[in-house]
Amino acid sequence: MFCVRLKNFPRQISTLAIAATAVMLLLLTPATSQAQRSKGAGNAGDDTHPAFSDFKGVRIGTMADEARKKLGTPRDKSAEQDFYMINDNEAVQVYYDKSGAVSAISIDYLGGASGIPTCKDVLGAETEPKADGSIYKLIRYLKSGYWVSYSRTAGTEPTVTVTMQKIQ
Repeated sequence: MFCVRLKNFPRQISTLAIAATAVMLLLLTPATSQAQRSKGAGNAGDDTHPAFSDFKGVRIGTMADEARKKLGTPRDKSAEQDFYMINDNEAVQVYYDKSGAVSAISIDYLGGASGIPTCKDVLGAETEPKADGSIYKLIRYLKSGYWVSYSRTAGTEPTVTVTMQKIQ
């Protein structure tokens, strides 16, 4: 039987692994849930422009070479995805479609990061935290062609994940 014990890994690596897993699940969810949502559900941002529309000048649709000019040299680079680590507490993943244009951006602000945005900063509205202090909210901006989500884990040093992805 295969068993992984996260206590054997440094705290930042295990936090990053958990956050990356959550982001991957989040990126896979919209394609399956789109047919199930009712008309108007989750579309609060349809008539407005997203408060969060770019990361350091990189937007959905930006070509890979331009994104790399704006963000610098990625730690890991491929035709499908780039990974950046900023100041050891901010992880950024940029995903590209087959044409080489940005199709999704995910930013993980790990414990101790400075300038962590609030839900209001990202979505333009506050969201009531759950009892444990965690927050999750996603708004689809159909006119802009992408969705934006805000996720904050529970705990004293929460991880905040901001994701934007092109609507297929």
